[in-house]
Amino acid sequence: MLWVAEKAIKGGVDIIQLREKNTSDELFFEKAIALKKLTDYYQIPLIINDNLRVAEKTDAAGIHVGNSDLAPSIIDQRWNKTKKIVGYSIEYLHQLEKEEIEFSDYLGISPVFTTFTKVDTVTQWGLSGIEKIRSLTKKPLVAIGRMQLDNVKNVLNAGADSIAVVSAICAADNPEKAAYMLKNEILR
Repeated sequence: MLWVAEKAIKGGVDIIQLREKNTSDELFFEKAIALKKLTDYYQIPLIINDNLRVAEKTDAAGIHVGNSDLAPSIIDQRWNKTKKIVGYSIEYLHQLEKEEIEFSDYLGISPVFTTFTKVDTVTQWGLSGIEKIRSLTKKPLVAIGRMQLDNVKNVLNAGADSIAVVSAICAADNPEKAAYMLKNEILR
């Protein structure tokens, strides 16, 4: 995990999220502490997925939650959110009408395309889904789900501000090169 994260950072990744859906809080915390040391060294923000205790204990830059996780408004009440980031995954269009959006710094559009790393989702948004959500909010949009070199431009052109990547970097023979190529495609 640390080797891939460091290679991804060297390739141009701007932010790292630790997503541990099926592990104990203790093991999640151990991984988060190790990753926090690395991200602090490179001055890259660390986002913790759906575990406020781990986010607080590691002094992470933020937390990302989904529709069935702890609500952003509750996080705002419990966590000293000064300079902290709260991301919120959009799985249903009606979520944009809820007050939770007000407590979110960015919205994860999840998934844009079907992926094996996000099997617990409801809506596959596609490019038209990004366009629709972009027309309804000014919040920064992070596209999640099978982000790859061959679709990143279309995703950004549809209205996403950035992308979240797992397989295209983590499964690559050379994660640094994969991150570098994605970053350069984004910057073009």
